[in-house]
Amino acid sequence: MEKAVIYKEKEEFKEVHLVLKNASSKQFYEFSFEMDDFPNIKIKSIANLQETGLTFDNNKISGIPYTSSVHELDIEFYHIRDQNSTEIKTVHLLVNADPKDLWKNIPSDINDIYYKPDEASYQGQFSDRKITIVSKRGRSHAHEGKFRDDDFAVNELPGGWSIVSVADGAGSAVMAREGSRLAVGSVNSFFNSNEILNEISNNIEIVYNASDSSKEIRSEAGENVLKLLYKGVRHVYDVLDQAAAEHSLSVKDFHTTLIFALTKKFDFGYVILTFGVGDCPINLINPEFSEVMLLNTMDVGEFGGGTRFITMKEIFNHDMVSRFGMTCVNDFSYLVLMTDGIYDPKFITENKLEDIESWKTFFDDLNGNNDDRTKVDFINDTDIDQQLLTWTDFWSRGNHDDRTLAIIY
Repeated sequence: MEKAVIYKEKEEFKEVHLVLKNASSKQFYEFSFEMDDFPNIKIKSIANLQETGLTFDNNKISGIPYTSSVHELDIEFYHIRDQNSTEIKTVHLLVNADPKDLWKNIPSDINDIYYKPDEASYQGQFSDRKITIVSKRGRSHAHEGKFRDDDFAVNELPGGWSIVSVADGAGSAVMAREGSRLAVGSVNSFFNSNEILNEISNNIEIVYNASDSSKEIRSEAGENVLKLLYKGVRHVYDVLDQAAAEHSLSVKDFHTTLIFALTKKFDFGYVILTFGVGDCPINLINPEFSEVMLLNTMDVGEFGGGTRFITMKEIFNHDMVSRFGMTCVNDFSYLVLMTDGIYDPKFITENKLEDIESWKTFFDDLNGNNDDRTKVDFINDTDIDQQLLTWTDFWSRGNHDDRTLAIIY
């Protein structure tokens, strides 16, 4: 009678329709065998699993499969009351192709007069903090051998100031890649001046640290800071306009967005001066990771219709003042700048940029909670720029723009 029961239970397991969930090539896979309906059946091993790149342990298949294919797996199992007699049950595992492999990666023309590398990275000091920033050509550009239109620049400036700027060249502009390069370089260069920075610092001291100053004096000092920021932004426009004239082109051919954060730590706190035109955000997260501030006004609209560029003369009107920000905080955990190649897939909508839970999810993603299991380690940060560059290769269906991300930590 016992042998009959053992035979029956083994046959029932052998005949049950067992479907393994599909895997994806180069992405972490995990499947657990639910054996509640077969409490007396134990899986000993799975043959042919090694060729997939997966392993079996404790009733679980896991790992990262190598290539796409349909694999025939032989499950070797036994009955707990007849452990010396094993049986084989065959199942199939489908490993789908990695979507990334369907995209070509054609190098851009190294001989082009305005050539720029397809990716760039940087790590270093930023005020009394650290910074890592990366920029990677999007798959849509790589597929056609086009250039990266994003760009960035980071500089340590006199008097304890630091600046980071990020630009996203418009895909429709023939000189977008040069426009973004000129934009970040020229704004950083403008503020690399002892005279300008001393004037900014003196006015900042009046705004935040001169308790004996009247409200009118503090207001005037704040306006003086904004005027200097305005001059820096206007300088960028003039540089791009001149470049267009020199090449018999329109300044529209250099269309690019621009954001920057000019930062210094004073005795009374960190002062962060910001500017933004276009759809790239600047965010500041507090030390407790309980609050996030969006430090710039973003130009967004359906199908990008609301996007504005530094090359548009009409932005230099009475509304220009709203594009500048002056923030003072005792401390912060992260200051983040990014282009829409990061923002669109990771935040989707503008309102989530001010949602702390969305930012917790974002940093959880950076910490390795993603399909690729790629992690950016802000503690052991010897090669953090390369870690971040690897992370930016994430897959997001329909989101294949250039990706630039700067994190001050």
